Amino acid sequence: MLVLLFVGVLIILFLIGMAIPYAIGITSAIVALFEKGLADFPYEMFAQRMVSGTNNFLLLVIPLFILAAKIMNVSTVTEKIFGFASTLVGWLPGGLGHANVVASIIFAGKSGSAVADASGLGTIEIEAMTKKGYDLEFTAAITAASSTIAPVIPPSIPLAMYGAVSGVSVGALFLGGIIPGLLMAVSLMVLVHIYAVKRKYPREKFPTLSEIWTGLKDSFLSLLTPVILIGGMISGLFTPTEASAIAVVYASILMVFYKKFSFKVMIQLLKETFLESSVILFIVAVSGIYGWLLARTQIPIIVAEAMLSISSDPLIIFLLINIFFLILGCFMETISAILIVTPVIMPVTAAVGIDPVHLGVVMILNLMVGLLTPPIGMCLFTVAKVAKMPLDRLIKAVVPFYIPIFITLVILVLFPQIVLFLPNLFF
Repeated sequence: MLVLLFVGVLIILFLIGMAIPYAIGITSAIVALFEKGLADFPYEMFAQRMVSGTNNFLLLVIPLFILAAKIMNVSTVTEKIFGFASTLVGWLPGGLGHANVVASIIFAGKSGSAVADASGLGTIEIEAMTKKGYDLEFTAAITAASSTIAPVIPPSIPLAMYGAVSGVSVGALFLGGIIPGLLMAVSLMVLVHIYAVKRKYPREKFPTLSEIWTGLKDSFLSLLTPVILIGGMISGLFTPTEASAIAVVYASILMVFYKKFSFKVMIQLLKETFLESSVILFIVAVSGIYGWLLARTQIPIIVAEAMLSISSDPLIIFLLINIFFLILGCFMETISAILIVTPVIMPVTAAVGIDPVHLGVVMILNLMVGLLTPPIGMCLFTVAKVAKMPLDRLIKAVVPFYIPIFITLVILVLFPQIVLFLPNLFF
């Protein structure tokens, strides 16, 4: 009965359009009433759990990476990234489509957010590609699809959240996302090539060494960001949380260097960051109550026993978890899904020997599909707004781009060493 309450009430509240934190909070209150009754309702424990849910040093990465991405978006960093990507791969068939993907790889090392990629780089990419004769549907679809690389390649806000909930090393998770993110990019570029040959999309001229050197010099300071962040974490010079603060400092230095700094702009960016971060942290706070009730009612153990009664084969369990997350991502925002579901599935995966780093990276990639799928699909809404096109046209155009993402998912599930190679090397 409690399982039905936990899941059923939450789904109903989501379907009627209630805001995510309120839906989680109300579900938690109903479960507590059912278990304790009104007379013994744990008011004090609710308050304590909300506070303790956000009392985690790792959560500082959320506002800091959001702010870093916003600063980069107003300091011409995104233009320089796309320009350099175009120089590197623009000579391939459908060159700007490939540049779109490569730019997302580079931008991923700065923001950790798919929506930041879609809104920041998306504006530049869509304008550049449509001017060169690429049709709007393809342009918007590859922009939306490539933006999902950002939360897989470090630094990643979703991976940091998973680390905070699961207790897994965030540094190991960040390293685990590098090769899968690159594999995802290659698979998208293969599809871009197929489109380009079929539709005869243009290509840029092959760059000279002089042009590559000029592009590298122009974007060098921007390209240093992922090198500084990832290099610092691997070397042990700073923690992932400290890396997020360094990202803000470095982005601010670039803002000054490129002469885009003003107090008015900075205050506006801080306001936007406070608003976006407060929404996420509100979700984290109420999820603390939800997680406490899950543990108290032993639902994770019930779910683990139910899944293990189906099979004890790690591959079958992992496939079931993948299907579950693919469906969940369509209806639940990424951070909420991580906070609510991670405590439930960890006992299952631990019982069958699935590595928690492997699980985290595959989980995030699964949830990224939800960013491209209605009704939640934030990347869809963002790109549709940037491209000024109807949402239904974009949804149809994005469908073929699910294929390379699913292929990447299958490869990662079947070959865990792709995820674990770098973490095992350094941790």
